[in-house]
Amino acid sequence: MLEAKRLFDLPHLQLTKYPNPKMFVSKHEGIWKGVSTADFLQECMAVSKGLIALDVQPGDKVAIVSPTRYEWNVMDIAIQQVAAIVVPIYPNISASDYKYIFNDAGIKVCVVADEEIAERIQSVRKDIPTLQNLYSFDVCELAEDWNAIKVDGDLVDEELVRKRMEIPQYEDLATIIYTSGTTGNPKGVMLSHKNILSNVEACEEPIPADKDSRVLTFLPVCHIYERMLHYLYMHLGSSIYFAESLDTIGENIREVQPHVFTAVPRLIEKVFDRIMDTGDKLTGIKRKLFFWAVSVGEQYDTVNRSFMFNVKLWIARKLIFKKWQQALGGHVRAIASGSAALQPRLARIFLAADIPILEGYGLTETSPVCSVNSFYKGIRVGTVGPLVDGVEVKIAGDGEILVKGPNVMMGYYNLPDQTAEVMEDGWFHTGDIGEFVEGKFLKITDRKKEIFKTSGGKYIIPQAMENKFKESRFIEQIIVIGEGQRFPAAMIVPAFAFIKDWGKRKGYDLKDLSNEDITRNSHVIERIQKEVDAYNEGFGQWEKIKKFELLPNEFTVEGGELTPTLKFKRKIILQKYTEAYNKIYGE
Repeated sequence: MLEAKRLFDLPHLQLTKYPNPKMFVSKHEGIWKGVSTADFLQECMAVSKGLIALDVQPGDKVAIVSPTRYEWNVMDIAIQQVAAIVVPIYPNISASDYKYIFNDAGIKVCVVADEEIAERIQSVRKDIPTLQNLYSFDVCELAEDWNAIKVDGDLVDEELVRKRMEIPQYEDLATIIYTSGTTGNPKGVMLSHKNILSNVEACEEPIPADKDSRVLTFLPVCHIYERMLHYLYMHLGSSIYFAESLDTIGENIREVQPHVFTAVPRLIEKVFDRIMDTGDKLTGIKRKLFFWAVSVGEQYDTVNRSFMFNVKLWIARKLIFKKWQQALGGHVRAIASGSAALQPRLARIFLAADIPILEGYGLTETSPVCSVNSFYKGIRVGTVGPLVDGVEVKIAGDGEILVKGPNVMMGYYNLPDQTAEVMEDGWFHTGDIGEFVEGKFLKITDRKKEIFKTSGGKYIIPQAMENKFKESRFIEQIIVIGEGQRFPAAMIVPAFAFIKDWGKRKGYDLKDLSNEDITRNSHVIERIQKEVDAYNEGFGQWEKIKKFELLPNEFTVEGGELTPTLKFKRKIILQKYTEAYNKIYGE
């Protein structure tokens, strides 16, 4: 049972139980520098005093708009300590979304990361009457330096903060997290201290970290997934290292040598692609051994392995996979994967390489984890693992996953009708379709709203198909379409870098071609057709991709095609690529 009754209790308990000289570690001018538990709490207290000086009252909403960094955690704990409500916001959303969220929540004070975000908020500030103060972690002209908050608090007695800390209770609202969703305005998910702390406790056993562990963080902490894990790391006493950026993630992993880090499938796919590119550059026996080891990994099974397979696995680990481990620092106990479905093939290969990927499942509304593959409850490739302690799941008649437990949200902020739509007798309707494998391993098959019918009345499950086709090294991204049409089709973003290397090996001159030119190249189209034909074999006749169009640009958050958690905004993509859609269906 956790001793903490409010989220901000966690660092205070860490100071009492196992004070950490490197609670948080960031890289400055090429050097990793740590902040102790005591110094972190001292800075949190200074900011809490400053917030009181700014007349932030219990229940007021304070926004943090920033990528993951040390200062984010300071603001998070400091806001909670004065009984205010933390509203974390993704830094890469549109100005109109900022305007909606700030007005819906009634944001009083906001701290941003830098000039770019400040500029976007300032562009709509005249339409946000509640916003009184705007600060920035980085020095910029459009917002005041966040250190000014601490200066303002110099005249505030620490005892006032202590009294404020007594106000929040276990079941009280701690944070409002706005989920972008794939359609409509963002919804504010209200999570209590109880919601999130119950998930911290439930994930203590599945996540193999402790007070001596180094963990690397780079996913957005404004999302409850990474944020809950930060609280878990505080509870365990682990040292949290901040990666500099996604561009430097490989270098940072080698420097930090983490025991645990979290990732989304998109990142794991890119890591795997880089590993495979390295294998492609090998020659002779080294190349043969590399791809032999990969083929061994593709056959990995967590339960049924023959003696002969185990011999092959031992050789593959000794000769090839050991180098993969070294590329990830050499100490990785596990990579926690969430947010979207992971390709089973990748899960098998990384498990075979003794780099376990623990795939889990959850939603913002469930704080977030409902289930996760783990060493102590079991791992099954292709599933999202057994339920974590305290969480119940039942499968509705239409296959929808329903969740009940202390982790289920308080409701949607200002949206009682929409809350009622997803809550029934304490059961939260996730909108995901799933089933149990072997009685205890939860398997997600698709989003309820994304399953569609062709004009012939046949159901198509796009996510399952997309995940399979993405195993092709020629395909970077794929979206399956065809609702109400005679047959399913696809829009495909080719893996341009790999295709250029492939072209060089085949004697096709693709090196200097633009992405647009590559999508029109007959050799490329013919080769991707072969890939589509091969993967089609795994599907029923009504499911097979009959036609496809190649797109020149990757789907991105910035481009509006992906949510901040990298899920497809399917309607937006179809609107954006109407021409490609019409080419396929002749409309």
